[in-house]
Amino acid sequence: MLRRVGRPRSVALVASACLLLAPVARGESQGETPQPAVHAPAGRDDGRRTLRRFPANLLGGTVGVFHGDNLGPLLAGGTATAAASFFDDDVAEYIADPDHGFGKSLEDGASQVVLGAAVAGVFTTGRFVEAPRFRAMSYDLLDAYLLNWGYTNVFKYAAGRERPNGEDEKSFPSGHTSNAFALATVVERHYGWKAGLPAYSLASLVGVSRLQRNKHYLSDVLGGATLGYIVARTVVRVNGRPLEKAGGPRVSFNPVVGRRTRALLVSVAF
Repeated sequence: MLRRVGRPRSVALVASACLLLAPVARGESQGETPQPAVHAPAGRDDGRRTLRRFPANLLGGTVGVFHGDNLGPLLAGGTATAAASFFDDDVAEYIADPDHGFGKSLEDGASQVVLGAAVAGVFTTGRFVEAPRFRAMSYDLLDAYLLNWGYTNVFKYAAGRERPNGEDEKSFPSGHTSNAFALATVVERHYGWKAGLPAYSLASLVGVSRLQRNKHYLSDVLGGATLGYIVARTVVRVNGRPLEKAGGPRVSFNPVVGRRTRALLVSVAF
């Protein structure tokens, strides 16, 4: 049996959870200019988001997570996650209702298989349309989804935290939440807050559903939201970098003049 705690305190805790979830780790200070949405130039591809470059871009995102640009979101999300851990049991006792249809529906709809199929479908569609921004967004969706899946599982096995329902030891972070926030962040980065706000709202509902299903603690959900946000913003940043200049040999000529020396230095760089 789940014990119900005092309602005013519990309502405040649940309200706080919802506020932190949307979105938990935006990370920019008030005086900092938000990163603009990435717009691909005219043409089918922007030159970086190509099938040939996908493995390299995926590797670049894996390493790019450790860039200093993510320090702000990491500190904000980490602080929120740590603070929430003190209220994990209280929130679980209040909101957990595994048999409620709301939590079950979102658990199924945001499952790894369903989201993976949806992302694959959007990515495939993006390869055939003449909309550069959509093509870039669909590319980043798949990249962020795969990268987030990898990082989420690494943290799950490293943390080994038992779920509140005792099902297994894969509680931290919430995979459903990290996936939802990763996809929402990609949408927001490409299309701005008019699309990002509903995307983040839906991702927040996914996080709340994990609490209701008694599959995760509040800190698991906030940790997952932070991870998904950081991974996705990294993917968009890495994949949107300017293309390197075309390779090939470069020849330069430099005169060398001394008291007894007259020469021409020829340098060839590859």
